Amino acid sequence: MNKTLQWSVKKLEEIEALQLYELLKLRADVFVIEQDCIYPDMDDKDQRALHVIGTLDGRVAAYSRIFDAGDYVAEASFGRVVIHQEFRGYQFGHELVRQSVSAIEDAFGKQPIKISAQEHLTSFYQAHGFEPKGAGYLEDGIPHIGMLRLSD
Repeated sequence: MNKTLQWSVKKLEEIEALQLYELLKLRADVFVIEQDCIYPDMDDKDQRALHVIGTLDGRVAAYSRIFDAGDYVAEASFGRVVIHQEFRGYQFGHELVRQSVSAIEDAFGKQPIKISAQEHLTSFYQAHGFEPKGAGYLEDGIPHIGMLRLSD
C-alpha cells in the first residue's frame, strides 16, 4: 500500500456526497461507537468549518475540521481529529496535526490555536507545540484538557 496521504481542505459544500458520507461514517465509527460516547456529532458547526481530509488509495484515512478565531472559540481551533482504524500505526496522526495547523495558517493567518484534547493525548499534542491551559474537564464523558499553541 502506498502510505502517502493526499490532502485537501474543503468547505462543506465542496465535499462530494460519497466522500462526505465516508467521513461522517468515520467520525461516528470512532467517536460514537469505538469510544462508546453518545453525543451529537452533527452539531451545526460543519457549515462554518473547513475540512482537512487525508485520503489514501481513494479512501478517507485522516480527517479534522478547522475554524478561524471566533467561529467556534475565541482562538482559531481544530477538532474531530480522527484516523481511520485501518490506517493507524503509520504516524498519520502527527501528519494530520501538522496539516491542520498549516491549513489554519494558510486560510486564516498565523495566530494562536486552541484545542480541546483528550487528556491521554496531552504529550502527543505537546510534540506539536501545544501546552495545557487550565484544569481538565469532562466532555461527553471523556477526560479532556484545553491546550494552546501560540503562533511562531
